[in-house]
Formats: sequence, structure tokens, C-alpha cells
Amino acid sequence: MRWVKVLLIVAIIAALSAFAGFRYWQSRLEAPIAIEESTIYEVPRGASFDQVMGDLDERGIIAEAWPFRLLVRVFPDELPALRAGEFMLEPGMSGRKVIGLLGSDNVVTYPLTIPEGWTFEQMRVLLAAAPKLQHSTAKMSDAEVMAALGHPGEHPEGRFFPDTYQYHKGISDLEILRQAYQRMEKTLAAVWAERDDGLVIDSAYEALILASLIERETGVDGERHRIAGVFERRLERGMRLQTDPTVIYGLGDDYDGNITRADLRRSTPYNTYVIPGLPPTPIAMPGRAALEAAVHPAEGDALYFVATGDGGHHFSSTLREHNAAVQRYILNRR
Repeated sequence: MRWVKVLLIVAIIAALSAFAGFRYWQSRLEAPIAIEESTIYEVPRGASFDQVMGDLDERGIIAEAWPFRLLVRVFPDELPALRAGEFMLEPGMSGRKVIGLLGSDNVVTYPLTIPEGWTFEQMRVLLAAAPKLQHSTAKMSDAEVMAALGHPGEHPEGRFFPDTYQYHKGISDLEILRQAYQRMEKTLAAVWAERDDGLVIDSAYEALILASLIERETGVDGERHRIAGVFERRLERGMRLQTDPTVIYGLGDDYDGNITRADLRRSTPYNTYVIPGLPPTPIAMPGRAALEAAVHPAEGDALYFVATGDGGHHFSSTLREHNAAVQRYILNRR
């Protein structure tokens, strides 16, 4: 019977050793990673689990790679597949949490803000300068960009919704453009569906054009609908809109920061001092507030407005009153 006792003791020692080994293994998995501040770690595309663990080991982020390599062999079905991308490691995270993070969708994202009233050209410059974005459109013309988005032949101006978009490393600038295009389509359709009855404009695209003029004329919330009302009444009466932002847009690179009398007389497709009605396309990317103003113009009798120099405008119902307001603004500016 002595040998039975010996076997029992050996079995107990083996079990205790196994348990101690298991506890030690688990303690290594739960040990905090060796970083003192938030650190971006990138999982390369196509990297294997062993390669990533080895890299974390070499960088000193984890103390040892073997506990994690053993984990993937013992419990292969319980671990998420690693995802390529950038991940934010935080001090105090355990190695096990790091593995969970590297297999999640919680990649590092970057904001890209497209301001209201910007042109498509400005948007393209912004995209070209965005870090860690894949610049697929760098060598494309505007027409080629629209074709790549599935909208060949469309003029790009005004078609993209100004907002803040999030992207992660490797995302194409085409994806940002696609999201912004779809946002504008959806927003414009919703706004147009709620439009006032009896508007002079008769299509959602004309609303987009008008909204771009409103956006470029004012950033003051309380004025958008009033300016829309002025434009609405001028269109009803067959008066030219005579809005300076269309002159500037029509001048393109020839605009030097000042509008001259010659510029006001210059014939371009966009100069609303020369052409009747709306310009052929939007002149900027309007936000939702400008879109809503375009389809809900304020009632009133004002037919003119002039900037007062403090961000607002003076509205007039007669040319005489308007000219007096213009003279006051000129004197104030001097």
C-alpha cells in the first residue's frame, strides 16, 4: 500500500504544480503592459498573431510573448482574429485586454472637418493634407472624382455636406467624399420635402444653389431666412440677385480680394449682376441651416441688404434706403 501513497503524493504534487503553473500563466496574461502614457500601436496588414506578440515583446510593451502564444494554442476559438490598423494602448491595461483590443473595431480615428461655405476646391486641398488618409484622388480631375463616386457628369460644387467626418489610417479620401455626398443627398431630400408652398425655385437642385448663396452671404443664424426672403422676392419680380459671392466665384483665380466696378460688369456664368436668376451651379457647400432657409424664406418687403461691418446686414425695401445704408457702411469702414 506504500506505493499507493507514493503515487497519491506524486499526483497531489503534480496537481499543485499544474495549478501553480496555471495561476502563474494567468498572472502573466493579466500583468499590466509596460507603458507610461497612451501609445498608438499598429497591427500591420497580414501580420500573424505570433508576429504581433513577438513585436510587442521586442518593444518591451509586454514582458514575455510565451503566455500569449500559449493562450492562442490552448484556446484558439476564444480569441478574436487580430485586425490591421492603429490601436490606442493605455497605461494599466493588461496583456489580455490588449489582445482583445487588437481584435476589435476600436481603431484610432482622426477627425476631418469640412466647414460650411467652403468650395469643393478647398475641400480637395483639405483632403490632400489629411494625415494617414489614402489619397486616391490626388491625380484625378474633378470630373474623374465624380465618375469614381458613381456620378459621372455631375458638377461637384455644393454636392458634399459640410461636417466633421471620422476616418482611420488607410481609409481612402474617396470614402470621405462618398459619405459627404450621401449626407448631402439625404439632407437635401429631407429639407426639400418640407419646403414652403409657392416657391419660385422648382427643384431640390435649385434649392441647393440658392442655399449656397445664402451660406456665402451670412453666417448669422437670424439672417439666413431674411436673406432667403430677399432672394425669393427678387426672383419673383425678375430682378437680378446681385450678390457679390457669385461675382467672386465667377472670377476664380482672378479674384484678388477686392471687387471692382469692372468685376461687377464682367460677364461670367456666375455673375448675378449680369445674368438673370440663379447661377448654373452652387458656389459652395451649404449647411443644413442654409438649406432650410432656402426653402423657408422669411416674409417681408426687403429687396436689398448690405453688410454693416459687424457680421450682420442692413435690410432695405427701397433702393433709396439701400443706397443710404451703403453710404453709411462706407463711412463706417473708413
